[in-house]
Amino acid sequence: MGVATAFWLSRAGLDTIVVEMRDGLSTLTSAASVESFRKQFTEPGMAALAIQSVDVWGRFGEVIGIPDYDIGLKHQGYLFITADPDKVGEMKKAVDQYHKLGVTDSEFLDGEEVMKRFPWASPKVVAGTFRQKDGWFSAHEATQGYVKGSKAKFWIRTCVTNILTDEKGVSAVETDRGTIQTRNVVNAAGPFAGRIGRMVGLDLPLEPVRRQKIYISNQPLVPQDAPLSINVDNESYWRPETGGAFGGWLDPDEPVTEPMDNPLGDWDFAAMCIDKLAELTPFWTEIAANLKTSDLNTSAGQYVYTPDAQPLIGPVGTVSGFHLNCGYWAGVMLSAGAGKWTADLIAGNMDNKDNPLRLSRFEEGGASKGPSFLSGRH
Repeated sequence: MGVATAFWLSRAGLDTIVVEMRDGLSTLTSAASVESFRKQFTEPGMAALAIQSVDVWGRFGEVIGIPDYDIGLKHQGYLFITADPDKVGEMKKAVDQYHKLGVTDSEFLDGEEVMKRFPWASPKVVAGTFRQKDGWFSAHEATQGYVKGSKAKFWIRTCVTNILTDEKGVSAVETDRGTIQTRNVVNAAGPFAGRIGRMVGLDLPLEPVRRQKIYISNQPLVPQDAPLSINVDNESYWRPETGGAFGGWLDPDEPVTEPMDNPLGDWDFAAMCIDKLAELTPFWTEIAANLKTSDLNTSAGQYVYTPDAQPLIGPVGTVSGFHLNCGYWAGVMLSAGAGKWTADLIAGNMDNKDNPLRLSRFEEGGASKGPSFLSGRH
């Protein structure tokens, strides 16, 4: 989020500085991402960000001005599946909504069609939704591409200690390496966005929740041409990755916590995750029976939820010059559109009244939780 926002702000002609407390950019939550993208969202604001973002990922080199730049883009699709007959109607409604929002190449599949296209799926599957042009890419390469194509400055190993205001609003950012005079600040601090908000007296509605993923190497049973596959019944997912797979499970009992400098995975998460994956993709049972510890790695990051599970973007009316781009559970995939959106609001190319993800939506009565799959928020 930070580097995407900085890229678009610098392209708009603003002198831009990114302040990063860690040793490198995108090394906390972004590094723990499964690095996937989709257009299949039911909420209009989320769908708009996704559509804009996927367009950027598809022509990323052109956008950053480095035509041959490679972010490892793969269009292997997103497949949502269920074995619950009561969810068939939900899936049909979701596809209808995708189509209304302009994503007309999303398909509803009955159980027979799922098995025909994806024979590794369980015969218990009764329905699915699929979009072939969804997929994944390298978040690291996207980060570095934005940096290389940007005129912004990037201060790493630099911690924000305070944000100063005066009668006109934001006046400066204090860091442990000096003070930056500015009239505009973007809070793109991920899990730490609540802490940054409190520096200007805001109590932002943000709840960080740890999310874990596993990487399993050397797994010939994983079909490497498969899409990212999600069991909506238990919110587990997997996708192929370099001869193995990434996998994850959105544990509904994971508590809200303070932001974490170094979130760690649980020792038993991999076993629990693989058990969930095996419910509708049974080849995982055989993988589990022959799994070696050396083939397995568990990592963790944090999703950040708002009351309607949609991000906060745009200016804050009570503090002139303070802007938001935070509150994401689907951050990496939406960063391209969100960065452009944030920059357009600051540069005056977009009216905040036309921004459905503005903070004031909660007091205006415009916030409602949508039914997008795999948010992990119920």
